[in-house]
Amino acid sequence: MKKFLKKYTPHRSKVNLGWLNQHLHDPRLWNWNRKSVSKAFAVGLFCAFLPIPFQMVVAAVLAVIFSANIMLSMALVWITNPITMGPIFYFTYKLGSIILDTKIDPNFAFSLHYLAEIIESGWWDYFQEVISSGWPALLTGSLIIAVISAVVGYSAIQWLYRHRAWKRIKRWKSRRFDA
Repeated sequence: MKKFLKKYTPHRSKVNLGWLNQHLHDPRLWNWNRKSVSKAFAVGLFCAFLPIPFQMVVAAVLAVIFSANIMLSMALVWITNPITMGPIFYFTYKLGSIILDTKIDPNFAFSLHYLAEIIESGWWDYFQEVISSGWPALLTGSLIIAVISAVVGYSAIQWLYRHRAWKRIKRWKSRRFDA
């Protein structure tokens, strides 16, 4: 898998991310080792659950700050894609509502049924009402899930690398002493 990823990862001289280019020459951002991959999982999963636009840019900036694999950090953000974004953020909203002990707004779950009513009654007023009532709960739930997923992702990758190393050592010892 590592050879496949190295083969299809673009060279750092061919990537253009605007003002981040001056930081892209750091070889740690392009490594596929235990440290950079586990940091990339932490950064990517954390950014994936933030309810903000331009999550990939935030992931790229955090990857530069923490010396994580930049391509993997930006790719993991797509866990929250246009298909999964609604259910994930509704779950984080419900979690935040439970934690903050606030009433769950049934209109926060956006559906096509409400679309005609929203357009006719004034979508800006509706948008402001939903954001003002639901934003603290959404942000709280999203931050909790983001931190938990970052810690679990980082730990899982660390464990996976160590487990694979342990299996290689065990296999090497069995071949060495069996011969």
